[in-house]
Amino acid sequence: MQQSSTAGATYFHKVVDCQWACPAHTPVPEYIRLIGQGRYTDAYMINWESNVFPGVLGRTCDRPCEPACRRGRVEDSGAATGGGNVVHGQAAGGGAPEPVAICRLKRVAADHKEDVTARMPRPAPSNGKRVACVGAGPASLTVARDLVVLGYSVTVFDGEAKAGGFIRSQIPRFRLPESIIDEETGYILDLGVRFESGVRIDSMRALLARDFDAVFVGCGAPRGRDLEAPGRQEAASGIHVGIDWLASVSFGHITSVGERVIVLGGGNTAMDCCRSARRLGSKDVRVYVRSGFAEMKASPWEKEDAQHEGIPIHDLHVPKCFEHRDGRLTGMRFERVRAVYDAQGRRSLVPTGEPDVAVACDTVLVAVGQENAFPWIERDCGIEFDRHGLPVLNPKTFEATRPNVFFGGDAALGPKNIITAVAHGHEAAVSIDRLLNGEDPAKRPAPMTRMMSQKMGIHEWSYNNDVSVDARSKVPWVAANKALASIRVEVELGFDAATAWKEAERCLNCDVQTVFNRDTCIECDACVDICPMDCITFTRLGEEEDLRTRLKAPALNLTQDLYVSTELKSGRGMVKDEDVCLHCGLCAERCPTGAWDMQKFLLEMTNAGPRCRDVPEPPAARNEDFAASEAP
Repeated sequence: MQQSSTAGATYFHKVVDCQWACPAHTPVPEYIRLIGQGRYTDAYMINWESNVFPGVLGRTCDRPCEPACRRGRVEDSGAATGGGNVVHGQAAGGGAPEPVAICRLKRVAADHKEDVTARMPRPAPSNGKRVACVGAGPASLTVARDLVVLGYSVTVFDGEAKAGGFIRSQIPRFRLPESIIDEETGYILDLGVRFESGVRIDSMRALLARDFDAVFVGCGAPRGRDLEAPGRQEAASGIHVGIDWLASVSFGHITSVGERVIVLGGGNTAMDCCRSARRLGSKDVRVYVRSGFAEMKASPWEKEDAQHEGIPIHDLHVPKCFEHRDGRLTGMRFERVRAVYDAQGRRSLVPTGEPDVAVACDTVLVAVGQENAFPWIERDCGIEFDRHGLPVLNPKTFEATRPNVFFGGDAALGPKNIITAVAHGHEAAVSIDRLLNGEDPAKRPAPMTRMMSQKMGIHEWSYNNDVSVDARSKVPWVAANKALASIRVEVELGFDAATAWKEAERCLNCDVQTVFNRDTCIECDACVDICPMDCITFTRLGEEEDLRTRLKAPALNLTQDLYVSTELKSGRGMVKDEDVCLHCGLCAERCPTGAWDMQKFLLEMTNAGPRCRDVPEPPAARNEDFAASEAP
């Protein structure tokens, strides 16, 4: 196996598992440390730079960072240390190991920050270039924010009166108060973005004729899938498509619902529908889904929240028909199935042979998926679509087959989530900026990195390297009788300062890297002896598959790289399993020659602006710190 290549951004970025998993690559440990220090405003601005909507995402994010969090893995693998204490097999407080509550800490920064108006960027002088954004959702607003400060004239068009897109129309107010949406969309619009509210674009050809230099389409996936089954037309008055119904509730057009409600579907929209129906007065709300419970697309916490509110979820039920009488919906009939998998893991739903299940109801909410709809884009204007109705895009630049037209968010790749839409917006903004400066959008400058030693003394570091053994903190909720009485009462209260500090201490500071210098190593094995996770081994090198089995603790997670040096004087090499490292710094404290150091890794993504263009890299952004430390 060859030595690890740490000279670029990728290696140490992948060690910060939460940041690597975040589509927008938010520097999670950095802002969590700031929260732990009570620097909420600084933490908010770091979030705002990357994910644009910290208050919104602190309540609604799909949290791809949390399953990646190493905290759960190190506890599950057998140890977490804090002043010599070791916890085996579970979180210290009992129960299954859990990641740091990253999403809820993001909300802490938003809830506890001071006024950030003065810290917002100021637009540059006009550069004469005009950009149109179709839709005022998270992708379009991200493009607008990234470009307007560079001097572009950005106009955002949306058919609704306020910005936010599906953030405003499809996420219920008990999860996301409207004041948060107003605040964070306001930060962007106040930068000088021109917002054309109540203007629905109905012709791409007409928009292109308006002399914009680039057009970004971020209109989402606005069409909910219907369910065509016997009785659908006859009982139409009692059947609603989920996302349309949620929008009507959000805008106050619907204020009541039937006493008995069936929700069809297993995604987050279905969970929002059933919880909303409960708050609108339904006495009996039930969810029916074709798949098994574990296979539902809804986030685990969304399912838990629905069940916590007394809403049963019935899995492996396939809808057969809508029952009706005199044009009125009276119920549904379902077929019971079981999941069968073939040798390739493909699932089939096979009838169990049990009698059909008949369920009485007054209302059915159909939340079985969303799809893109572009009736306003003429098919002869140079923009090609694939067989699924999605635009044909360059996957790196998000540019359509017609030059100067870009897509992002759900409009680009189908329904995803807010943080993915934000990431698309950043990438599209880079493409637009490069294109309108006469450069190839496909040539993407690599992210830049900085490494800085955290050494403050022989055994002291500038970060808190003690590892908390506390279990994950639970977020408090409003009392059930109050929460269920109104659809506008926010359910989760968020962490107070004391709980936020306690939860922030659970972070393992994965961005503070263990950096090895082979030239000063004397192979005393002191670091091996003191490592509480047995993740350092000095051994003869070889092929990776074999090497992983010969470490002090076998490295079984193949998705996590090994940190491998070149041969030392003895002929052995240093091999470190990054997967279960606690970043506690004990190896560096114990090393008598300083061969180990703890260095904070900072990733600077290449966003729109001068740094994304074809200019020489400024000296301050070079990776000189890597050369000065280990190139193993």
